Amino acid sequence: MIIRRRELLKATAAATLAAGLPHLVRGAETAGVYDLERFGNARILHITDTHAQLRPVLFREPSVNLGVGAMAGQPPHLVGKAFLDRFGIRPDSADAYAFTSVEFEKAAVRFGRLGGFAHLKTLIDKLRADVGERRSVLLDGGDLWQGTGLANTMKGADMVEAANLLGIEAMTGHWEFTYGEQALRDNLARFKGEFLAQNVFLTEEAAFNDAKAFDPASGRVFKPSTIKDIGGHRIAIIGQAFPYVPIAHPKRFTPDWTFGIRDEELQKLVDGHRNNDKVEAVILLSHNGMDVDLKLASRVTGIDVILGGHTHDAIPLPITVTNAGGVTLVTNAGSNGKFVGVLDLELTKGKVANVRYRLLPVFSELLKPDPAMQTLIDKVRGPHVADWSDKLASADRLLYRRDNFSGTVDQLICDALVSELNAEIALSPGFRWGLTTLAGQPLTMEDLLSETAITYPETYVASMTGSQIRDVLEDVCDNLFNADPYYQQGGDMVRVGGLAYTCTPAESAGKRISELKLPNGRHLESGKSYKVAGWASVNQQSGAPVWEVVARHLRAGRPANRDAPGVTLKGVDDNPGIVRQG
Repeated sequence: MIIRRRELLKATAAATLAAGLPHLVRGAETAGVYDLERFGNARILHITDTHAQLRPVLFREPSVNLGVGAMAGQPPHLVGKAFLDRFGIRPDSADAYAFTSVEFEKAAVRFGRLGGFAHLKTLIDKLRADVGERRSVLLDGGDLWQGTGLANTMKGADMVEAANLLGIEAMTGHWEFTYGEQALRDNLARFKGEFLAQNVFLTEEAAFNDAKAFDPASGRVFKPSTIKDIGGHRIAIIGQAFPYVPIAHPKRFTPDWTFGIRDEELQKLVDGHRNNDKVEAVILLSHNGMDVDLKLASRVTGIDVILGGHTHDAIPLPITVTNAGGVTLVTNAGSNGKFVGVLDLELTKGKVANVRYRLLPVFSELLKPDPAMQTLIDKVRGPHVADWSDKLASADRLLYRRDNFSGTVDQLICDALVSELNAEIALSPGFRWGLTTLAGQPLTMEDLLSETAITYPETYVASMTGSQIRDVLEDVCDNLFNADPYYQQGGDMVRVGGLAYTCTPAESAGKRISELKLPNGRHLESGKSYKVAGWASVNQQSGAPVWEVVARHLRAGRPANRDAPGVTLKGVDDNPGIVRQG
């Protein structure tokens, strides 16, 4: 690859959202908003982490996304004004609303919802038609099948239909694996595209027992890559599934498979495509998370662009990473169907001569819904609408999830666990998916399922000592803030109810958590046992699904716990990954 940093900055100048989209208002005409200047001779469209959101959504981007060590103050660890300044986005623009949490509630009323597969279909069809037949490819970076009650009930089958109609030609996976091997393979049999995952192998025992694999000789479970002819040019697309599936989720869902980053195997694959298949570009379709992709890009040579996912980071411009073979561009395309990444390549003399990248927010009110996709959405949702549309309560405040330490949705779940299960302390997983509800809006079971719908939702109550609780917090905190991205295994900080603590993210492992206190002000005692409630354990549990517990809590009309203990952060005063209040 011959792109140099100076050339990249020039090539991507058009992608900078300096002027935002200031003329966008509710009901504005679509003319010009998505009319991109023609560039290059091959277009790659990328979506990721849609989390089964078939309809337009509200999703508040984080106000806390801390980077530590070398990543402090670097994308993706920028929020609020720091993010706007870094990418030249006007504070009152539609792009500021799409990319940050700045004045989110006011902006949500002004600019409306984003995404929705019917609207995505309209935009993607236009972006493909603009460059002509067989000059584009549509890729999905994973977390396509999970995130709603509908997808959970249908084990992702609804999303396979939607993906086929949208025209996805290749995808990789993460939460897709939590449906188990049989459901995964059943869905892939119906999927018209290719499922790519170079980093999933049979375990030694499974290989000995001749378990099913794409390549029994190597032990690769799935096809690792594909070569696409785009505009008459050969482009290799390699899939990188989430590396830590058996750690982040119950091992019982994938007992025969082993995952990992596997950059050595990836390097061999890249070299093979370069040397033997004579491809003109190599694209990594990744679900590593952006920090991991940035490190991988510094170690593996020959990849032109990484189209990344998992961490839900919406980054307007690629990050340039220098390695021994040249440079690799690293992108991340947000979540929930809010964005479409448009990668235009100029391929000449068998290599990438230039690039242009844009991350387009999908403003649903500026796009007419595609009739065929809307019909499909109505069909798959129809049998469940009546059961899930009853109002459970009204949102007493802005309900959101995406932040490093806690969101108001998580506080609500923890309140319910403590109250309904008669516990002293609650632990709730730091999932990044889950929608946003404005204050005063009704909360339905469908809304609640968008925060909780997984295949292991059972609640539990356990006795844990203060020392064990602290160890859990330290372990998850190291997962989030380890200076080596390869030890960051996904998700945000575990959420807590009935407990306050202090966190120093830049400290070393085992020294980040301190000052653990109960609501009465007493310190958590290391040797004392406490009644702890939780859900989404990697170990099998037998309690009621969490959505039933939270729904019961909401129907009872219990007052919100406005005085819930919180998290005090130390050592982050100058960190641009946190929005300061007041």
